[in-house]
Amino acid sequence: MTTTTSTTMKMLKKRRTSTSDDSGAGVAVKDQRLRELLSGFSSAIVAFSGGVDSAYLSVVATQVLGAGALCVTADSPSYPEHHRSLARQVAGAFALRHEIIATAELERPEYRANPVNRCYYCKQELYSALTALAGERAIDVVLDGNNADDRGDYRPGRQAAREHGVRSPLDEVGLTKQEIRELSRAAGMATWNEPASACLSSRIPYDAEITDVKLRMVEQAETVLRDMGFRVCRVRHHDTLARLELGAGEIARALDPGLRDEIVRALRAIGYREVTVDLQGYRTGSLNEGIRLRPV
Repeated sequence: MTTTTSTTMKMLKKRRTSTSDDSGAGVAVKDQRLRELLSGFSSAIVAFSGGVDSAYLSVVATQVLGAGALCVTADSPSYPEHHRSLARQVAGAFALRHEIIATAELERPEYRANPVNRCYYCKQELYSALTALAGERAIDVVLDGNNADDRGDYRPGRQAAREHGVRSPLDEVGLTKQEIRELSRAAGMATWNEPASACLSSRIPYDAEITDVKLRMVEQAETVLRDMGFRVCRVRHHDTLARLELGAGEIARALDPGLRDEIVRALRAIGYREVTVDLQGYRTGSLNEGIRLRPV
């Protein structure tokens, strides 16, 4: 067992209260299984978005494989610069071997049409690029950051992963989002408490065309809200109307007259004519509500 693994396990034993799965394996044991799984590869590309899950996987893969781990972030029109900034910060703090490549999902008409399986076409673009890169560099495997909690969600991108032979080590060892946060915190990673995120296209209702103009409007609007101190926020794009989904504890603040007027002014300057606050607050996949979807 490495010194890093041993230290992490000791810290987790102090913090853990009830993090064991059905088989009785605690989070530290799952983490050890993750490291053992990764040690079975000679080299790996990690699809590194900058989010909690892929950040932790990137760090552990680097600890296990050293220079054999290549962490790759997509410079994608569907992801905000905020994500790439997080990825660069983690890469610098943990000495990751890190590269940024361009992807072009907006050039795919199937993706721009924004069907309910839009994510499939996005991941097809990403995994095609990563598997091609793996072939060029003679790298053993491509990995992504899906975790055990993702199994029950509608994620058409998983089909693309299967088609390209992409592995999901966090899921394979049964690590959940909360457990990954716990491990990330123990490892001293700033991303441990980063809010859940998704691509900017997820803010646009299905069947409404995805354009770069719409994506940049959403990105600018969410940057405005983060700069105002909102931690959990989504700007759902309904043509000229911006529907704000905020964390439950942040809604009242947004409705304060002074800040409310400031939000409206800022979003109108971006191009929205109307701004509304969704009183249900932020929830994952709100655009899926009313659509009968099954996990993929």
